[in-house]
Amino acid sequence: MALFDDDFYSTKVRSSKRGVSSSRKSYPSLRSPAGRKRTQASMLKVVLVSAVTSAVTVLAVMGGLLWYHSNYSGAATASTAIPVQQTAGSPYEQLIQVADKVRPAVVSIVNYQEGLEEQDITALDESALGSGVIFRKDGGKAYIVTNNHVISGADEVDAVLTDGTMLKANVVGADFISDIAVLSVDSKDIDTIAAIGDSDQLQLGETVMAIGNPLGFNGTMTSGIVSYDNRLIPVSLNQDGNYDWEQNVIQTDAAINEGNSGGALVNLRGELIGINTMKISDTGVEGLGFAIPINEVMDYAKQLMADGKINRPYLGVYSMDLDSQYAYRSYDEEEENDAPKPKLPDDVTQGAIAMEVSGPAQEAGLKVDDVIVQLDKQKITSTLDLRKYLYNQKKIGDDIKITYYRDGKKDSVTAKLQETPDRD
Repeated sequence: MALFDDDFYSTKVRSSKRGVSSSRKSYPSLRSPAGRKRTQASMLKVVLVSAVTSAVTVLAVMGGLLWYHSNYSGAATASTAIPVQQTAGSPYEQLIQVADKVRPAVVSIVNYQEGLEEQDITALDESALGSGVIFRKDGGKAYIVTNNHVISGADEVDAVLTDGTMLKANVVGADFISDIAVLSVDSKDIDTIAAIGDSDQLQLGETVMAIGNPLGFNGTMTSGIVSYDNRLIPVSLNQDGNYDWEQNVIQTDAAINEGNSGGALVNLRGELIGINTMKISDTGVEGLGFAIPINEVMDYAKQLMADGKINRPYLGVYSMDLDSQYAYRSYDEEEENDAPKPKLPDDVTQGAIAMEVSGPAQEAGLKVDDVIVQLDKQKITSTLDLRKYLYNQKKIGDDIKITYYRDGKKDSVTAKLQETPDRD
């Protein structure tokens, strides 16, 4: 029985009725969250015990591999090992060197959330586990990159080093859409930071290692290859059955499990080339794990450290794909809504139907049930098209022309994009 109840990606998309709130409280189904909530004492026990047991296990595995190759393959012993910066030598030897170099920079993340009030005392007695990577030391602080969903909803966050040392962590910044967050801790006990690689230089078939905290087993390492680079995976940001974003990821067959979220994907030079974030979890599916490329991660981390958030333009439209089976569900349920379905020309079969309208779009005159078919000169066939054009082509303060259908008639309005409001 698994210790955690993670919502990994499923090929089955959740259904949703019309009118789902645009305020998302969890990351898309494409993810590997921290896991099922448990009591604080139980979680701490898992983390601290696993920190010791995993260290013993790693030493045993490393020793076995060294013995095997010194007796059967003529590989170098630990005392004559080739430096990890070099690429020559046995892949097994390189994995051992990478583990020794990178593992101390990978931490367990404990997400505490307020529990029930007992005897007028509010205890932080619920928690979830994930992983993180120390990537920078500066001015008495060490900085950790992880996934947003690992620390989502946290009232307190701790980072646990591989030797069991627990450090209080502060959230520097977090971004829901990229699923990246940056934490800071006191650097006094930090001796190792991860070397940053170049994810644009990855080659298909390249050996990689995933390091993290699956199921609470601190410092766990698995290895595999780069199965595919720059894979675009559709995600439903609201988990409403509507794919509205694409995540660019590195695909790997290195085992990634519950709690690996936010952990390291490294190459044989011991360089961090990705942050493990999700896997496909369906019956009969194995070896399909994904990591966010480190070049993108570092871009996001830089913005989060500077501003505490990623500044994106805000239009104020929550939409559903026009051709989605759920777009008009409430109109089919007469007891809930007696209004007729919006009228459209027969040749209009794709677009983004506005389910909620606020902010700039509302000020410009857009209304619920308007079907958006074009932004500026860009044809819009889905919510994904709308969001990609908005985030990739526009900036805060830009004007945007919205072409739409209302009651069967085509019209357009111009809105001025604002800064995305902070989430509650």
